[in-house]
Amino acid sequence: MTPTITAFARSPDRGRGLARDMRVRWALEEVGQPYDVRLVSFAEMKAPAHLARHPFGQIPTYEEGDLVLFESGAIVLHVAETRPGLLPDDAKARACAITWMFSALNTVEPPIIDREMAKLTERDKSWHTERLPILEDRVRVRLGELSGRLGNADWLDAAFSAGDLLMVSVLRRLGGSSLLEEFPNLRAYVARGEARPAYQRAFNDQLAVFTASQPGA
Repeated sequence: MTPTITAFARSPDRGRGLARDMRVRWALEEVGQPYDVRLVSFAEMKAPAHLARHPFGQIPTYEEGDLVLFESGAIVLHVAETRPGLLPDDAKARACAITWMFSALNTVEPPIIDREMAKLTERDKSWHTERLPILEDRVRVRLGELSGRLGNADWLDAAFSAGDLLMVSVLRRLGGSSLLEEFPNLRAYVARGEARPAYQRAFNDQLAVFTASQPGA
């Protein structure tokens, strides 16, 4: 059965591949699973039909028969556990890859999101200039720890896994900032992820949605 995911009809990331459906698209491309996409507007995301799929009115969601999932990490884990290609066969290696999935979303991403939100919503606050360096230092600490763990390796463990997919997706949120540039091995790590054919297919598909949503398209 072909799964269906939901995505923004007009993504606020303006085609940069940062919306969280990108993570699911990438995972599905990595395992060679065709999928359909249901595009939803911001109004439709808060309508009863979508809230039945995602109680918090966000994207992405994943439907396959009577299975309905939400949260990008949970969806990627389901894809990785039910199709070969994103998790090792060895039980210990598999557990390690899943650990990196949780680490990407629970340890590395939160300070990155905090910094993003401060830049977007707090610029007019009197304390913004004092708070932003504190938030950036929190990101820098996490990047330093991750950089030390990665070292000169291509991937977090022996081979590319769902852990790398989510970690690269999270680090891409720092594009355009100088923070990632301070860690050349992390910058190269992200570039390796972006160079994967499955990533390129997913990115181009998401970009096509944004392009089609522009006036005159």
